[in-house]
Amino acid sequence: MHSPEKLNGITKTKMQILESKNIRLRALEPSDLKLLYAWENNSNIWEVSHTLKPFSIFILKQYLESSHLDIYESKQLRLVIEKAETNTAIGLIDLFDFDPFHQRAGIGILINNQEDKNKGYASEALQIFCKYAFTTLQLHQLYCNITANNEISLRLFTQEGFEIIGNKKEWIRSKEGWMDEYSLQKLNPKSL
Repeated sequence: MHSPEKLNGITKTKMQILESKNIRLRALEPSDLKLLYAWENNSNIWEVSHTLKPFSIFILKQYLESSHLDIYESKQLRLVIEKAETNTAIGLIDLFDFDPFHQRAGIGILINNQEDKNKGYASEALQIFCKYAFTTLQLHQLYCNITANNEISLRLFTQEGFEIIGNKKEWIRSKEGWMDEYSLQKLNPKSL
């Protein structure tokens, strides 16, 4: 077991399942409001998040206030990705459309700043989160949808064991025109 550490002035014991050498996944905190506001309202990522309008601080406060709900109640889980060494938030990882009966959920990831991309953080976060989903939540499968032109995300998910299982032709409307979207799926290795 890891020794306790100080995080934002609070002594906490590291949670092994939600951390790796370089990153940690943690619950949302009220102090994340400014980050969420900036990230959710970044119109450069609206296309991949299927967002059409900005989020208000009021709506994001309500979201934070309900983020403590059990995944079985809210059907979603959002965790902050932060650098383990500096406790700096660099992105988000989401579980959504949680279906406990069919034991499946969608997954999405965001590394926000360009300087934090291509350093393995997304790969580590995805590995940790998949392990959590398959062992703790005991899901049978995870899925995601990625536009055909998003080569970085396609490479990330396929390298982590997600398989392309379908192609939805001209599924996403963008400024550049219609784009295909791939459906990817990863089955729990213990259920194979």
